[in-house]
Amino acid sequence: MKAVGVSRFGGPEALEIFEIPEPHAGLGQVRIRVHAATVNPGDRYLRNGAIAHLAPGPPYIPGMETAGVLDEIGPESVTGLRVGDRVTAMTMPLMEHAGGYAEYVVLPASWVVRAPAGFTYAQAATLPMNGLTARQALDLLALTPGQTLAVIGAAGVVGGYAVQLAKADGLTVIADASPADRELVHALGADTVIPRGDAVTDHILRAAPGGVHGLLDAAVLGSATLAPAVRPGGGIAALLGEGAKAMPPGELGRRSVRLHPVNVPDSLGDHVRLDRLRTQAQDGALTLRVAGTFPPEQASDAHRLLEAGGVRGRLVLRFREEDADE
Repeated sequence: MKAVGVSRFGGPEALEIFEIPEPHAGLGQVRIRVHAATVNPGDRYLRNGAIAHLAPGPPYIPGMETAGVLDEIGPESVTGLRVGDRVTAMTMPLMEHAGGYAEYVVLPASWVVRAPAGFTYAQAATLPMNGLTARQALDLLALTPGQTLAVIGAAGVVGGYAVQLAKADGLTVIADASPADRELVHALGADTVIPRGDAVTDHILRAAPGGVHGLLDAAVLGSATLAPAVRPGGGIAALLGEGAKAMPPGELGRRSVRLHPVNVPDSLGDHVRLDRLRTQAQDGALTLRVAGTFPPEQASDAHRLLEAGGVRGRLVLRFREEDADE
């Protein structure tokens, strides 16, 4: 089968096409015939070798989200799905046959849910990891309806999902945006849109005197910068755990602000939350944003575009064309 990956680490140019053996579903597993796989910022850590010591290979196959058709169900696989179902899943390139940049991926059955009806494979592929990341962050903050959440990096995919999920939870949302993104962030449902940039904490405090109840740092600015915008007893959800490095725990304690590092792998296999996200997408509560699609042979171009910044929505590698009968 065709896969995109690296045998030598480096920049986007290191990505190349490989022909590797086709995997099959084993005990408790299912196989997906991949139509679409997203290109996420975390994919570069396998490409540049930062986490390659944790992964099978070479070749090292990135990719953390996929959508396609379920085409094999292994022995003792507990699933309500059938062969031929349109599905989506969060993938894990640190496992054998589970990197998303491939024509087939093999995953534990519990990781896979039906794709949201009415969406393309490319759109469906943007939901699992990014949606679960936003959901995990909100659940860690544990805010209640009527409380106020600030979302930093709201125009990005995780930030955008967080805005929409927070509104569905009954929260008041303050979100940052550049002038070019203000309309987008308003459309996602933010109650108040503030300017992004170095003064974001001041802008939050003007919009919410006394501070917000919770804050999601999807832009990875760090808790040292953002903690003054959170009221005592509130919390910060920090992607990639970067916030934990930015402020010593003692300083957070003096501010009575709790830090919640968001660890994406903790959401692997969270079938209930992923299926709920699918339902919310179908019901119109979530917007599945695709910024562009690329054939596998142009994966390097997709990585270059992502690293240049300013992409709104997810870039997607398309391994198969959309079929009218699927």
